[in-house]
Amino acid sequence: MFVLTWLIGGAAAPSLAQTRLAVLQAEDHRAATAAELALIRSGSHSSDPQIARVAVRALGRLERPALVADILPLLKHAAPEVRAEAANAVGQAAQGWKREKPPNGALDAAAAALTARLKIEGDSDVRAALAETIGRLPYAAADQAEGAEQALVDFDARAESVTDRLGVAKGLEALVRITRKVRGPGPGAVTVLRRLAIPGGVDATSGARIRRLALEALQSAAALDDDVVTKAMRDPDAQVRRIVMRAAPVSVLLTAVHDSSAGVRLEALRQLKAKGAEDTCEASLAAVSDRETAVALVALDQLSGCAGSAAAVAALDHAVTDLSEAGSPRGWHRAAHALVALAAASPERGAAVLGQFTGSRVWQLRMYAARAAATLHDREALEKLASDEDDNVREAAIDALATLFAHDADKIFVAQLTRRGHQVLRAAAAALSGTPDREAAIPALKTTLDRLVAEGSDNSHDARDAIIKTLSGLGAPAGAKTVRRLKAADTELDADDLRRLAAPRARVAVRGVGTFELALFTDQAPATVLRFAKLAESGYYNGLTFHRVVPNFVVQGGSPGANEYIGEDRFMRDELGLWPHVRGAVGISTRGRDTGDAQIFIDLVDNPRLDHEYTVFAQILNGIDVVDRILEGDVIERIEIVEIVL
Repeated sequence: MFVLTWLIGGAAAPSLAQTRLAVLQAEDHRAATAAELALIRSGSHSSDPQIARVAVRALGRLERPALVADILPLLKHAAPEVRAEAANAVGQAAQGWKREKPPNGALDAAAAALTARLKIEGDSDVRAALAETIGRLPYAAADQAEGAEQALVDFDARAESVTDRLGVAKGLEALVRITRKVRGPGPGAVTVLRRLAIPGGVDATSGARIRRLALEALQSAAALDDDVVTKAMRDPDAQVRRIVMRAAPVSVLLTAVHDSSAGVRLEALRQLKAKGAEDTCEASLAAVSDRETAVALVALDQLSGCAGSAAAVAALDHAVTDLSEAGSPRGWHRAAHALVALAAASPERGAAVLGQFTGSRVWQLRMYAARAAATLHDREALEKLASDEDDNVREAAIDALATLFAHDADKIFVAQLTRRGHQVLRAAAAALSGTPDREAAIPALKTTLDRLVAEGSDNSHDARDAIIKTLSGLGAPAGAKTVRRLKAADTELDADDLRRLAAPRARVAVRGVGTFELALFTDQAPATVLRFAKLAESGYYNGLTFHRVVPNFVVQGGSPGANEYIGEDRFMRDELGLWPHVRGAVGISTRGRDTGDAQIFIDLVDNPRLDHEYTVFAQILNGIDVVDRILEGDVIERIEIVEIVL
């Protein structure tokens, strides 16, 4: 790298653009060398605010607690955008203390420095970042959590704006969630949260996110009182009403199943079942006809517990016998969900219809058939599905056989180790843990592991990890086999692409559903945006599906295997930043740090527990209603990158 050469000596000073690119590249390499770390440190002291901001952000993303000392002085930087980034970077660097115990007083010193700055900071955006970081440090002791809480309560008393109150809400939500095993919130914090949770001094529109966060915190602390619940139920914001469902009495839930918002109706149904309400079956039966498919599918699922209701069993029976739409791409869901529920509600009827699903041409119906067969303990059906042509069907069958029949099915598990699907290999390896048939299992496991290592796909790490764990438990350790990254970590960051994609949008067309547009955050997540854009422009996503749909949480897609274990061969780095996981945010799915495999997910609701854990690289600009209608298996027709010329 040219800038590294300059840093060491022997070249002319680089331009600002070159320096910024070099800092980004060093971050993408995770500062693997002393020279790269020195470059990032040098960039944090740049006279150019943009370089300083990028560099201090990089220091935080390395998640090395020793670098907190480098970051704290930047809380005094002249540029507010650098100060805000520094506040967030302290919180990110401190995450390394989850892996290693902090030196005596180190975490306390960081919290004290943030609190001291919060008292004198003049910019509201920076104050909000400071407050959130004070709340999310990895406190391990009750007195530390108490000190952080007091700092946030004191800040609330000085709050001057909606932005300040948002910072208080974000900090307290994170603090209550992270430290609930250490201590519960004190009365001062509960008072603040209850005030923030209802419309009043906080504007009903701009304060909606504040109210959501306050309610989440009160819910985590089991501190929602009747007054807050009653007022929140009348809130104009649907997400506020959805959140409060978890604390609402049954009488309120029975009214909320008719709410104008599908998310509220869905959550009300779930909470009726969670509370064991005697009206659950009646409400679920009525919701089977809900105008929103997501609500109807949850209702069908919940009829599994309605064996005593002849009407519920009849509704499930009708859904599984009327297969007129089951062959269409968006018509199989009701029958699939009804089958699994019927197997629990009426095993006799479930067993009678299972065969037409195990032989279906639609692989999703066969996968749900495996789930129903598990409930029915139908070994014959499970063994048939364990040899299915689709590996997702096989995985469901293997998991069921392992749970129901354990090592009595080991021959079937060993036979799976020749498959290509990482999900099948992971499931089979886990099923073979502790097998008495070591002579058959060990050679097959080692052969499969050698094959995966030779293929060199980062994405097979879950399968490799499972195999290594099982071999170790069988007394046949695999040696120094790589468990995580196999491919070279060459950066894709390029100056020309960064300029070309300075302010891009993406247009996503979902077959039979509609189109939505994303604003891509090249400034905040440059490596992620560039990888996503290049894959989209190459046609990588065309024809792939949204394989995971969790109502009131996320939709996820972009897997060539239509499951979470198969994605792009080479991992991508996390780029955790300030943008939150609000409704419509677009993130990268991972299973551990820096394990993104180009699968994307879209937040259907605000998900604060995902903040600072998963990269956000885009936000829905328009078409969120299209996203709400996405069903499991919906096809991504195409993703177009639209370059905006600045």
